[in-house]
Amino acid sequence: MTARPLAVFDLDGTLADSTHRQHLLERTPRDWKAFFAAAPGDPTFAEGVALALRSAEDCAVVYLTGRPERCRRDTLAWLARHGLPKGRLWMRPDHDRRPARHTKLEVLRRIALDRQVRHVVDDDELVCDACEKAGFPVIRARWSSPSDTLRDAQQRAGALRTSNEMLCKVVGSLRD
Repeated sequence: MTARPLAVFDLDGTLADSTHRQHLLERTPRDWKAFFAAAPGDPTFAEGVALALRSAEDCAVVYLTGRPERCRRDTLAWLARHGLPKGRLWMRPDHDRRPARHTKLEVLRRIALDRQVRHVVDDDELVCDACEKAGFPVIRARWSSPSDTLRDAQQRAGALRTSNEMLCKVVGSLRD
């Protein structure tokens, strides 16, 4: 029997409505710990849940999120509580702060080696653009309102981390 194709779903802004906790990212410094701790209280987006349930009819549903690994237990409980299809949950390593468009594409390329990806569903325009550029079919989660706060926080954290890593490499090469 051939493995069913994959339907890949993002969580925040796609299945989970995280608007009630986005104020935590407006502070300086951003309170990522509180932001993720509040995730179990997220309501769902009906459109996203309906699409996940429809996708499960002929695809294996998997979840690909920018949430850190430390949120796994709460995230799995949230998925089950809201009746979402069972499926593998791919999460960001706890200390990986690269932009989601990089981390998610990395995982997608890895899972696409063994399985066809029928579609990727995400609300992040930069993630969607990167996935389309890499040849993955994308459904943009337009049922959620784009969050400038969340997008800016994610991109700045990733850009800062990348800049710091590059600076460390340059300094390291100067020592050699």
